[in-house]
Formats: sequence, structure tokens, C-alpha cells
Amino acid sequence: MTRRSPELHPTPTYSPIPLGTPPRVMPIQRQTIAGMTIQALRERILRGDYPEGEPLRQDALADELGVSRIPVREALRQLEAEGLVTFNPHRGAIVSVLSLAEIDELFELRADIECDLLRRAIPRMTPAQLDRATDVLDEFEAALESGEAARWGPLNWHFHSALYAPANRNFTMGVLQKLHQHSDRYFRMQVLLARGGERANEEHRAIAAAVCKKDIAQACDLMHAHILGAGTSLVAWLQEQRGADAAAAASSRR
Repeated sequence: MTRRSPELHPTPTYSPIPLGTPPRVMPIQRQTIAGMTIQALRERILRGDYPEGEPLRQDALADELGVSRIPVREALRQLEAEGLVTFNPHRGAIVSVLSLAEIDELFELRADIECDLLRRAIPRMTPAQLDRATDVLDEFEAALESGEAARWGPLNWHFHSALYAPANRNFTMGVLQKLHQHSDRYFRMQVLLARGGERANEEHRAIAAAVCKKDIAQACDLMHAHILGAGTSLVAWLQEQRGADAAAAASSRR
């Protein structure tokens, strides 16, 4: 592994507190070495610096980050709980790989859960709560224009969670947050597809407009199509990419 400078971006956590601002990095002096290590490794996996299936050697990571192996080991266990790392009996820690069927299932689960939450939230939503969601869309659009990929996933979560907060279903939101964490790196890939970011922004705006009109049926239909459409385009792209990678690997062995 080549040495890369740490870039720390905390994983967003669900809170019923209004989420209208992007996540901020805590001052370094307030963070533990373990916390900083988790954030650095998480961001590199989400950014694609460590590809799917790549071994994560503790000694190499410790040297790269300038820390001991203890915080690296703790970080890998935390990332395993988040679904980003898998421990293989023969290869040690590796970057998790989701099959195309699992990715498809992930987006189907999201569509079912999120439409149910949205259906419950809309009748209770106040104008101020909707304003918080649309404020996040302005930040998301700005992050797309500036190419700040590290903010795309957190802001996407902030928009969705702001829409669902009035439903007051905190347990369900906790489950949904885990699904968003699993799909964050794939969301970044989807945004990078042809018009992926522009399409996501347009669909978010249309959903917010339907919510503003209190049109539950239209808002849920748009949300369902938005999530499943993202999953379908992502699976098609990954299938092509993985096929090309497999062909290249087979050719190199000849």
C-alpha cells in the first residue's frame, strides 16, 4: 500500500435533531487516535482508495497512518460492524464485497422502508421541517458542483433522514442508517455515472415538491422510483465493470 495522508470525515449518525448542516470534523485534539484511525480508514474505503476485496494489512496501515497496530485493529473491528470490512480466515481483513444480488436487495429494502417512513411523516411534517430538508438539497447541489465526493453520502442521508424525522420511528431510522452506510460507497459510484449526480438532485427536488403539496401517493411513488432506479443503474454499471475486470485478469494469466 502506498502512503496517503489521512482525510477525516465522520460517518453521520441518526438523530431526531434537525439536520440542516453538513457534518463537521471535530478538532483533532478532541479526538482519540482510535477515532481518527476509524475515520481515515472509513473514508478511504468509501472513496475507493482501497478497492473491494483488497487485503488490509494491519502493519502496513499502521505505518501508513503513523499509529500503532492497536488502533488499527480496533478500527477494522468497527468497520467490520459497519459492513465495510470482512475478516477472512486465510486472508485476514479485506474490504467487503457485496454481490450484485445483495446490492439489488439493499436498494429494495431501502425503497420499502423509506416509502413507509415517508408515508407516516408527511401528515406530521411542518413547513420548518420541510425547509430543513430543502436546505440540505442546496448543500448537496453545491457539493456536486464542487466535486466534494466525501460530502455526497452524508448529505444524501441528511436529506432523506430530515424527510422521515416527523414519523418519529427512531428504531426504524437506526436500521435505515445502517443500510445507508452499506450503500454509501455505491452511492458515490452512482453519482459518478452519466448524469448520476444531476439526476439524483432533480429527483430529490421533485420528491420535496410532492411533500410540500402533501401529496403522499406521488411523493412515495417518486421516492420508490428514485431508490430503485439508482440501484438498477448501479447494478448494471457494476456488472459491466466487474466483467471487464474479470476479463482483464483472465487475459493477464494467459
